[in-house]
Amino acid sequence: MSQPCNKNCNVSQPGSVDKELNEFWSGNPWNIFEQHNLSSFERNRVFINVHGENFLEVSHLTGADIDADSRAVLAVDTRNNGQLDLVLRQAGGGPLRIFENRFPASNFLKVSLRGTQSNRLGIGARLVASVGTQKIVRELYPVNSNQSQAPSIVHFGIGDAAQIDRLRVHWPSGHEQELTDLQCNQHLIIEEGQSQVEAVVPGQRIAP
Repeated sequence: MSQPCNKNCNVSQPGSVDKELNEFWSGNPWNIFEQHNLSSFERNRVFINVHGENFLEVSHLTGADIDADSRAVLAVDTRNNGQLDLVLRQAGGGPLRIFENRFPASNFLKVSLRGTQSNRLGIGARLVASVGTQKIVRELYPVNSNQSQAPSIVHFGIGDAAQIDRLRVHWPSGHEQELTDLQCNQHLIIEEGQSQVEAVVPGQRIAP
């Protein structure tokens, strides 16, 4: 496939292609989707972060390396157990696929924000959690992909730690808020400017 800067360009084929390998030639990538869908030729890949220093491909081990026209993936706690599963969105009306997180369970903290001076969901906030000597940084920008959107929840995985020693919230309004000694394995609602937090009880309705 050529990559011309001029969308009216049409480059001649430089050699033969192997159709048995599903190879094809397009002299102009601007109109490639008229005859081909490149995503349907790619297998899914899964990479695991190794202590923030490298990535290890675990596609085959996870079973997620399916040959499907996948368009979006979200990390969501579908079982409400603090483990992020992968929700895969298929194109062309295919099914949703959920790949369960079966790694050994570890401690976590989930946080929802309620803005007062900032926007209601705290979109754009920056959260810095201190766990011992480690700092974990998250920014609240829910993934918005192909016909998919993640919930506005910040998830901290904290391993064997029993609590987050200090959580600093940098709100979009510029306000900074700090909370200390937050116990693990719960879902908290933090309201801008308030020192008290509210714990989410699964199944309990929370007024908007």
